Amino acid sequence: MIELLSIDLSNYCSKQCPFCYNHSTQEGNTLWKPQEVIDFVSDCICHGVKAVSLGGGEPFEYEGVFEVVDALYPKCYLSVTSNGLPLENEQIWKMLTRHKPDKNHITIHQPNNESEVNRVERQIQRIESIGIKPGLNLLVGADKVAQATNVYERMNKMLKNEQIILVPQRFSNTPTSIQLSSVSGGKPFQSPSCLLKCRRPMNFCSVSWDKKVNSCSFAPDKEQLKSLDYRGLIEALKLVKWKSCQ
Repeated sequence: MIELLSIDLSNYCSKQCPFCYNHSTQEGNTLWKPQEVIDFVSDCICHGVKAVSLGGGEPFEYEGVFEVVDALYPKCYLSVTSNGLPLENEQIWKMLTRHKPDKNHITIHQPNNESEVNRVERQIQRIESIGIKPGLNLLVGADKVAQATNVYERMNKMLKNEQIILVPQRFSNTPTSIQLSSVSGGKPFQSPSCLLKCRRPMNFCSVSWDKKVNSCSFAPDKEQLKSLDYRGLIEALKLVKWKSCQ
């Protein structure tokens, strides 16, 4: 039974990081209409999905994201993962204050960039002030372990360990599990479940911007949804030939 569902609303993102698992670009696209997202996810919730994460691309650059948030928030635990840059736009920020998910994760891609770290720190404080639980995705590259360690220590003064996810950079410059664990200074930490061993999750599913599915966001060879409902999701998952993203 799928209980956790991640859905990428688009592969459009103005930040356009070269290491993006979704290959998001400034010329990106989406095949999901807001009502399609709402109907699809709602049917999945009726069949046991308990938590839904909206990503991208950049979800706050997806037209209709707040319509989706309003429709899904009463039905499940809803989180949004963002690079935070659109929240610098006061109009988008005002929309977020009126259309709130349960949780908003902000990502730091460059722990060596003081300007980015300062911005995310300020945004986390601001998100918490309007009653949304904040979270941090901290990208860790093998060449930036020391900088990530400093950022983790700094953010851990505002956030609990379970609110910070250490994300190993892929598909190059990937830190070892020992390097990643060192970032938390020996404290318990959150990270993708594949940190020690690649294994197929049994209760998680990732749905991409082009309506394809796999059991992991990074995994290759996603299968196309045959229908936009829970049955279509399960049928597509049965066709997946599981293999490591590495």
